[in-house]
Amino acid sequence: MACVKTSLKNRARSLPDKPGIYFFMGQDKRVLYIGKARSLQDRVRSYFLPTSDLKVHNILAEAEDIDYILTDTEREAAFLENNFIQQYQPKFNERLKDDKSFPYLKLTVQEPFPGIYLTRRVEPDGARYFGPFNPAHQARKTINLINRYFGIRDCREAIPSKRARPCLQYDLGLCTAPCTGFISQDEYAERADNALLFLEGKVDDLLGILRRRMKEASERLEFEQAGHWRDLIFTLEQIKEKPRFISTRTEDTDIIGFARKGDRAAVYVFIMRRGKVVRSEGLIAPVPEGLPDESFLERQIEAFYSCREDLPGTLLLPLALEDPGILEESLKKLAHRRVKIKAPLRGKNRKLVELADRNAALLLEKRPASESPLLEIRSVLGLKAGPQVIEGYDISNTGGDESVGSRVVFRHGVPDKQSYRKYRIRSIQGPNDVASLQEVLHRRFSRISSNSEDFPDLVLVDGGKGQLNAARTVLESLGLGDTPLVSLAKREEIVFSDRFPDGLRLDRTSPALLLLQNIRDEAHRFAIAFHRRRRAKKSFASLLDGIPGIGPKRKQRLLTRYRSVNAIRSAPQDELASLVGERAAAALREALED
Repeated sequence: MACVKTSLKNRARSLPDKPGIYFFMGQDKRVLYIGKARSLQDRVRSYFLPTSDLKVHNILAEAEDIDYILTDTEREAAFLENNFIQQYQPKFNERLKDDKSFPYLKLTVQEPFPGIYLTRRVEPDGARYFGPFNPAHQARKTINLINRYFGIRDCREAIPSKRARPCLQYDLGLCTAPCTGFISQDEYAERADNALLFLEGKVDDLLGILRRRMKEASERLEFEQAGHWRDLIFTLEQIKEKPRFISTRTEDTDIIGFARKGDRAAVYVFIMRRGKVVRSEGLIAPVPEGLPDESFLERQIEAFYSCREDLPGTLLLPLALEDPGILEESLKKLAHRRVKIKAPLRGKNRKLVELADRNAALLLEKRPASESPLLEIRSVLGLKAGPQVIEGYDISNTGGDESVGSRVVFRHGVPDKQSYRKYRIRSIQGPNDVASLQEVLHRRFSRISSNSEDFPDLVLVDGGKGQLNAARTVLESLGLGDTPLVSLAKREEIVFSDRFPDGLRLDRTSPALLLLQNIRDEAHRFAIAFHRRRRAKKSFASLLDGIPGIGPKRKQRLLTRYRSVNAIRSAPQDELASLVGERAAAALREALED
């Protein structure tokens, strides 16, 4: 425990004196606690001061590592903290775990007489949303401002109403009483338009008037009135400072950051889903000699999304690609829809990209060049050379059904997507991952010579001692027993090899371990993606059985042309008829609708 605390203390000292959020991580990379800070270094170091706080003791007892994300302000850190806590549900965070989030203001511009309301959900209902607000009372103050200066209602009274006279809000000067016809629809619409400009942050003229009134009140020694104007000015300035980590447009956008130092580069990704940045990921890789930054970034992005199913609608890049259409086409094949590529030059999106750039640069600082993962792997495993080429293998199935295997290849620590391969398990029945792994390795290495340029410097299999021994048996049977081999067990993250038959536990921050984990996880994602496609295709195929007029040949045409039932449902009827004939197409449409 003392050793762990010493390493954590050193980690805390290395944190920057800047705003952001911090993570205490457990043994299995599980997030234990997330917090925000005006100064990451000061806040995290405070955990190691003497305290009687039981929660702090429990966090430090389970923590293995500390990570962080930079923001520009403490306010942005608060929004990001909220998003990440809801996403990861950390063990020691008692607040913010439910779906309750920071409030928004909703102006119902789609109605004849718009109202202004406080809400915690952004919905596609035609209204305009503004926020979020932190603290929440700023949202209530803003509603009061809208009521007082523009006479916009905040009630749900029907218009026209059965009221004989306006309510108390009208008497207090906080509403123009559209429910009783005290204001025309045209005049009310003009007030609503002005309120909309105010909420959009176009308030410079209004701020000038308020500052003048505050000064005049102060000169008259009317300090209470001056304080009133001061509070209104503060609220307006809060409205102008829009948080960048949350968008009211509920879009799916990933923000890419990039930094390079010598022959090493880092890529950092903020992942925004439904308008909220919910997680981030970063990687470091060597840059091949002579490769431009734009080409390197394009390769890394394609590799990053190659085995992911949740692709965004838009990517914001720090560098303008020579031909973004090539990457867009590649991502379109993965997402089965268009993914827009943008390199913003100004505005909110540019600031988001610049923040991702800064986090990428910090990632390079965290892992200096002296900590080369390939050199550390070579040293730890006692390899004679390399390893410049590492192959990773994994198996995926559901109860033995549709068993598949995967091979991923990393060259110089970078994914080589063109060399990835998928395997359908042929000879093994049932859920036997070890035997399935042996089949994949036999099929791969029975076709390659140890003198081949494509022969790997290191083979990595997912699993423990059993998988390592099974893989060694296959390689020895093919006369390749000298091939360097390693396995990496999940959860415990223990490395097994001929040099460490009982396992080696590397430090959690070890560059070697991080690279091995990356290769193992990439092989796992690639296998899972292939397995899911196989299961989906099998399910799709079974749905076509028994439909009149759909025999084996027509069924194969449909399976070749369309990826899913939804794709058939959205296909034009004449297109289906051209494939299977009009009567069969009609029967197919009827069956799918039923």
